[in-house]
Amino acid sequence: MAKINVLDHQTIDKIAAGEVVERPASVVKELVENAIDAGADAVTVEIKDGGISFIRVTDNGGGIEKSQVGNAFLRHATSKISSAEDLTRLVSLGFRGEALASIAAVSQVEMITKIPEELTGIRYVIEGGVEKEKEEVGAPQGTTMIVRNLFYNTLPRKKFLKQPQTEGSYVADLMEHLAMSNPGVSFKFLLNGQTRFYTTGSNDLREIVYRIYGKEISAQLLDFTCSLEGMTVTGLLGKPLINRSNRSYEIFYVNGRYIRSTLISKAVEEGYREYLMQHKFPFCVLHFQVDTEKVDVNVHPSKMEVRIADGPLFYEEVREAVHEALHNVEMIPEVSLAEAKGRKTGDGQRKDKGKGEAAPEPFERNRIAQNHSIKEQVQAVREQAQTGKSAAIQAIYQKSRVVQATDSSYQTTSGEKAIQKQTLREESAYGAKAQQMALFDDRLLSESAKEQYQMIGQLFETYWLISYQDKLLIVDQHAAHEKVKYERLMKRFREKAVASQNINPPIIVTLNNREKECYRNHAGVFADLGFVIEEFGADDYAIRGVPMELYGYTEGQFFYEILDELAQEVVTGTPESIRSRIATMACKAAVKGNMRLSREEMEELIEELLTLDNPYHCPHGRPTIISMSKYEIEKKFKRIVN
Repeated sequence: MAKINVLDHQTIDKIAAGEVVERPASVVKELVENAIDAGADAVTVEIKDGGISFIRVTDNGGGIEKSQVGNAFLRHATSKISSAEDLTRLVSLGFRGEALASIAAVSQVEMITKIPEELTGIRYVIEGGVEKEKEEVGAPQGTTMIVRNLFYNTLPRKKFLKQPQTEGSYVADLMEHLAMSNPGVSFKFLLNGQTRFYTTGSNDLREIVYRIYGKEISAQLLDFTCSLEGMTVTGLLGKPLINRSNRSYEIFYVNGRYIRSTLISKAVEEGYREYLMQHKFPFCVLHFQVDTEKVDVNVHPSKMEVRIADGPLFYEEVREAVHEALHNVEMIPEVSLAEAKGRKTGDGQRKDKGKGEAAPEPFERNRIAQNHSIKEQVQAVREQAQTGKSAAIQAIYQKSRVVQATDSSYQTTSGEKAIQKQTLREESAYGAKAQQMALFDDRLLSESAKEQYQMIGQLFETYWLISYQDKLLIVDQHAAHEKVKYERLMKRFREKAVASQNINPPIIVTLNNREKECYRNHAGVFADLGFVIEEFGADDYAIRGVPMELYGYTEGQFFYEILDELAQEVVTGTPESIRSRIATMACKAAVKGNMRLSREEMEELIEELLTLDNPYHCPHGRPTIISMSKYEIEKKFKRIVN
């Protein structure tokens, strides 16, 4: 009979560390979240060798009292909660009380911390969970955590780490997500002594995306805000032009916490469905503020997963909000003839980060105060730019220069001056662009704009050329006709005007218990789609009729596809298998490329496009129309040289 052993505290701590500390990025995540919970508005993170040999996280938060420093490294010791009831109303990022204990169990940790009320701080050293040093030192307000030699005492764990370059990329990715989750915090990230990126803490999410992903990405983002029952959502939705091949750029935060959620991903992707090609995914950064009693963050030790109450209702509300936001924007991609240069593409190639510019440091309180002053001026620039008051804008610029010249208490580095000037220029440009776009608010595909179209003709017997104001529209005749036919067929399904086609002999399908339960719960869905199904024994069902529009699908395969989809996930509206089949039918029935059409046929098809909710993309996500501006054409012909 096996003997039951009571494990010692050192072994217990190492087991707990295995749940919390997976790699250097796990350490950085816990330490930065602690800094934010401590009220820091400036955080600097530095790593060496991918974080394996050295991690330093410095913040200007509230610090830790001298008498509490030792307790901070005890297991299940936390200042975030005091009872089980607090778990239902969590507002902090960390709460388990395992982070510092787990990190200290598998590394050499040094902490320097000071609270505002004390003249001196405390330096505390703990290695492998054992206290080594504790002394008073001079220190600025806040906390500096230094973690050295991760897994030095658990070598088998260390062998599972990847190369330092790879581990460093994980930390860089984490820091980008942390910066976007806390736009009001100034972040600086250094890798092997080099600044990788920094943010100003301006509370402008678009500015952070600009600094991380570049101008090309930030220019293709839509501001998104909606208020739902018990929840508000804010953030940025990427236009279909910047879609991705994986879900890495679907970035979600729930109550300030970066999370991964299949439910949210599916809801957002469903909202984008009409705008993306198959196997393509959107770029988006969304912040969800959810009633704390409706979300459970205590699901996994890494706190990367959450459970949301009433998932189906949440799913439908998010899907509808995303779809509505995209539907209200004209989605005609504009072709640029200029070559892109400079920044990172968003699929991994990093842009120029602006070498030589000084990045924010945590303890420069004058710098933080000056940043807030600049933010107020930038906001004024935006407001004035939108109303076209250029004289007022110039006055604000002048005021900004005077403030910087006369405030002797603020010693600005040349790099920081460059940052401030660049920020003002960019914000002014954003404001001017918003004002310019307001002048052309009419949609290109609208009844009011139709009178201004000039049909030029057909190109390569595939594309139509249309002149409209200062733009050249290029229409793909196959994609446009496919979209029209798809919408006609989908309308019949939505209105339940589907005829059934009897089949003889009937198709017999055998269902297991789970499938039978699913069918019974959704029998009405199959009936609405045009299926005629009867029980045919204990586990067998006879399909005696199928939707006429979809007649000819192989041996009940269509039935199983719908059943599987209904059983596996939340489905609203028409199941994907139906949409896919209808899209295929529309594609086959639409006019093809290399097919000559008369002017009357082209005009008639344009008329039908105007009646659709989303005329900009075919059912498979390809654009039906692209545009090219007169400016771009004249620029290519050297009529414009700027």
